[in-house]
Order: sequence, then structure tokens, then C-alpha cells
Amino acid sequence: MSEILLETQHIQKYFPIKTNSFKKSYVQAVEDISIQIKKGETLGLVGESGCGKSTLGRSILRLIEPTSGRVFYNGKDITKEKMLPYRRKMQIIFQDPSASLDPRMTVGEIVGEAIDIHKLANSKKDRTDYIRNILNQVGLNSEHANRYPHEFSGGQQQRIGIARALSVKPEFIVCDEPISALDVSIQSQIVNMLEDMQKDLGLTYLFIAHDISVVKHISNRIGVMYLGTMVELAESYELNRNPLHPYTQTLLSAVPVPDPKKSRERKRIMLTGEIPSPINPPTGCRFHTRCPYAKPICSEQIPEYKEVSPEHYCACHIV
Repeated sequence: MSEILLETQHIQKYFPIKTNSFKKSYVQAVEDISIQIKKGETLGLVGESGCGKSTLGRSILRLIEPTSGRVFYNGKDITKEKMLPYRRKMQIIFQDPSASLDPRMTVGEIVGEAIDIHKLANSKKDRTDYIRNILNQVGLNSEHANRYPHEFSGGQQQRIGIARALSVKPEFIVCDEPISALDVSIQSQIVNMLEDMQKDLGLTYLFIAHDISVVKHISNRIGVMYLGTMVELAESYELNRNPLHPYTQTLLSAVPVPDPKKSRERKRIMLTGEIPSPINPPTGCRFHTRCPYAKPICSEQIPEYKEVSPEHYCACHIV
């Protein structure tokens, strides 16, 4: 698992917005993020809604073009490359399956579309068998191929989305909050299925979620984002045992504990103030307006994102 499959260098994504003034304004969705994802691992990405997690995932796949920065796949810079050959290798599972599946297409047509584009089947029979095998792989029956997405439950629709991603035999999958729209009982089924497929097919995941307890379960390493920036990145166990950044400590303090006695003994860290606007983010550290430990330097200088201990990175002046 030491070989780097995917790497980003200083990725930025700004969205232009219309204002009443002549001055151009931008939503600074992703700001200077550099990560490496090793073959066969799961890198979890957590943070509150609107922090830029999904934008980063889509920028990596170039579903939206990054404003600046570079993306490397297997050591090759693909920032300016035509993406069709890489669509086979890099896929995405979307957050809302009911919105990402075409309601006018049957399940067989949805899964088979990518098979046709990349010419993965030699005959009509091969194509039909291929689709049936993929549906069985994600826990659906072969007769489901003739039905439409609205005839399925949310969990089954997400399985269809996973089948579509698997149809081209990818190496890397961006899981963009694949369980946030599902019931808790269904969530565990989907997470377990993703883990089993990773072992069987040798997949590499970027797993995006806002529930750090789920990310802890599935991920080898976890990155924490706040307002478009990466504030901490470490091995999963290390991050949960020894969180360094105040924002990471806040997220972990909010995770429910099943033991009532331990729950009463825990100290919950409560943040004050509103989340700053990504149109006009704070100077210095973007978290300083809500940080309980903020010092004058936090509002003046952007903290350096550095390796504090082996494989444990953090961007904080007080660490």
C-alpha cells in the first residue's frame, strides 16, 4: 500500500458570483489542498456542510475544473489531459441516488451506458451477463435490470449507483457522502459492502462524509477540512486518539458515546459564533473566529500545514 495512486498539488477552486458592484467576487470553495492517496487504501474526508469536501472530490475527477493546482494519477499529470480514458479508472458514487439516476432509463440502461461507451462487451449476450453480474455483486437481482429507479428504496437506489460506478472496473472511487441520505440500518449495509468490494477488487477510495464515527470505521487515514482548507491529516487511530487541531477536537467531542456514564463524564467542546462566509473568509487561520484557543497571531498569519509527528499533519499556530 506504499505506492501513490493519486496525488493533488495545491488544488484551488473558486466559483465566480454576481454582485451589484463592479468588483469580481468568488466563493473560495477549496484553498490550496495537497493530498496523496495510496493504492488500496481509504482516505476519509470529514468536515461540516459547505467546507468544500465534495468540491475537492469533483475537482480531482475534473467533473468541475479546478481553478489552479495539479492532479496526478499513477504519477502522470492529468490536469490538462482528456478525461475519457481516465473515466474507466476513476469513478464517483453520488450523495443523492434519486437525483443522480436518470428516471427515464431502466437500471439495465443506467449500468450498461458506461459499458457501451467504453466498449466493454463483445456482444449483446455478453452485455446482459455483465450487467447481471454487477447487479448481483451489489446485492440486487438480475430481474431488477428492467425496472426504473423510482421503483426502488433509497438503499437499493444507492446500490444501483454503486453498480454504475463498478461497471467500468475502476481502480479509484470517490464516495461522495454515499450514506448520508440513508437510514442508519441501511448505512451499515452499504459501508460493509464497500469494504468487501475493496478487498475483493483492490479498490482505492476517497470517502467523503460529515459523520466522523463512520469515517473512523472505514478509513485508513482521515483528513479534516474547515472552510475550504485542510486543517489536519493523520492515520485513523492516531487522529481519534490524539487530535491536535482544535476543530478536530470539537468534531470528536460531538460523537455520541453509547455508555451513559462515560457520556456524562465527557467534556463537550461548544463553538461560538457563526461560520464565516467563503466569499470573504477571515485573514490568517480561517478557524480563529470560532477557536477557543485563538491568539493574535492566528488572525494575522496563515498557519503552516506541516508534519507534526510521523504521518500526522496539522495547520495550527498553537500546536
